[in-house]
Amino acid sequence: MALFNEATRELAVKIVYYGPALSGKTTNLQALFQKIDSKVRGRLMTLDTKDDRTLFFDMMPVFFRTAAGVKVKLKLYTVPGQVMHASTRRIVLQGSDAVAFVADARRSEAAATLTYWNDMLGNLEANGLDPRRLPIVIQKNKMDLADLRDDDFADLRGAVPAPVIPAVAVQGEGVLETLRTLLQLTYRDLDRGLGLERRFGIHETEFVGSVFDHVENRDARPAGARS
Repeated sequence: MALFNEATRELAVKIVYYGPALSGKTTNLQALFQKIDSKVRGRLMTLDTKDDRTLFFDMMPVFFRTAAGVKVKLKLYTVPGQVMHASTRRIVLQGSDAVAFVADARRSEAAATLTYWNDMLGNLEANGLDPRRLPIVIQKNKMDLADLRDDDFADLRGAVPAPVIPAVAVQGEGVLETLRTLLQLTYRDLDRGLGLERRFGIHETEFVGSVFDHVENRDARPAGARS
């Protein structure tokens, strides 16, 4: 559950981008970094290995103040996709309020996608989080490539019927739609648990709009993007 500091009237929300290696998690954050006005976001912190792969995590804060004076801080994280960092993925997932699962849309990646989906479900449960209740969105990334699967991840969505958002993250397509859908689901979940509207006067349109009112309407390939 998101943390609310009564003394400072600050709400901290943690969103994690999860998925196989090279599925496009860091590329999503790079695209968001370029598209969201610097007035409402901090710097993108990335810890890479020498071959430009995420070693521990990437993190980018997005923040705004509501009309009722509540400061909302969204922390967007990625997890490392390499098999060797399984324990790190579990640690980064701790305390998550929502997850964007970034999946490669190609048939050739179906087995790896299912493996990492099950890995995510297991790690959520290990952290005391119920994947059937947690806001989760699946991003169907790399839609510009050949050999695309056409089942919208039926093998993933049996127990957790998450919405699927098509994307070409390396071109910035579908990145904002993924975040918007996830923020809508996150707001509704937090409203049920914390009473955002009843206690703090925060409406869904304000919660989501405070971020998207500061998005530049331009297509941009993330600098140094990797899919």
